[in-house]
Amino acid sequence: MKPLEQLIRPNIWRLAPYSSARDEYSGHEAHVFLDANESPYNTPMNRYPDPLQRELKEQLAAVKGIPANYTFLGNGSDEAIDLLYRCFCRPGVDNVVAIEPTYGMYRVCADINDVEYRPVLLDEHFQMQADRLLAACDAKTKLIWICSPNNPTGNDIDREEVLKVINTFQGIVVVDEAYSDFSKQRPLRFELPQHSNLVVLNTMSKAWASAAIRLGMAFASPDIIGIFNKVKYPYNINQLTQQQAMKALEARFDVDAWVQLILQERSQMMTAFRQLPICKEVFPSDANFFLARVTDAQGIYNYLVDRGIIVRNRHRVQLCQNCLRITVGTRNENTELLSALRQYA
Repeated sequence: MKPLEQLIRPNIWRLAPYSSARDEYSGHEAHVFLDANESPYNTPMNRYPDPLQRELKEQLAAVKGIPANYTFLGNGSDEAIDLLYRCFCRPGVDNVVAIEPTYGMYRVCADINDVEYRPVLLDEHFQMQADRLLAACDAKTKLIWICSPNNPTGNDIDREEVLKVINTFQGIVVVDEAYSDFSKQRPLRFELPQHSNLVVLNTMSKAWASAAIRLGMAFASPDIIGIFNKVKYPYNINQLTQQQAMKALEARFDVDAWVQLILQERSQMMTAFRQLPICKEVFPSDANFFLARVTDAQGIYNYLVDRGIIVRNRHRVQLCQNCLRITVGTRNENTELLSALRQYA
């Protein structure tokens, strides 16, 4: 990896961050707060939340096995994705490389930040070749995006190929592990101390069943986390989100049970889907969804909408022609979907 100073945008490296009242006060007990121009009424919602979410990060550290100082929390993973562009990529100058197809926000944030986006197609098995990603890079490539398990394909990306990219590329490699709780593969976040150029994304939206609270995570070296904290908005995670996240973390054994139920339903759903007349192929999945190639994705999608059942039509995504992405629901929801598709003609 190049020295961090050579990868960060010069203006960001020099940036003097905004210092909030809660940043300046720390390390002492206090009971009278007259520093932040807050109202003294309507406790506890009258107070600004902890800008660094210290209590929540300590709870996350115990669950995720990652030290708190390796952790950034964002308003969904999308905030971390956007921050990576704003911290590392000079608009109109730098570029990023990504597997294709993959999660659409990597490209959207590139467009918003005026950064060239270079997609590299996966093979017919939805796998990547490290050499092809690396060949797409040049001296202005700052980030490589890899989603594993991948969205919308659902499969783990070959670990050895991912490690080859991490060990070879001189910039930042971002591995999005939003769906890793549904995979048997060991998460790469546990290897962060060995890879200073690795950033791993995670979320409360999937296995933790908390999409509504909008809490995403980025795990990286303390130096990179320090840059994120310098650039983020001061109070980016509100108090209600922090409280709800800590409540969810206390119910981790419920989450483990939910994951097992989803995995059981995924297996049964994929088997049943293969037997449908409309189904041409069901692709392997390591996530809480699966991708299926069908006879007429648009027609079947419209039919399901009329029945009040919503799946994701991925027909226009590269390599996913006539494919539907099916999220695994409850047994009743899955049964209703299969019943409707058996009646499709």
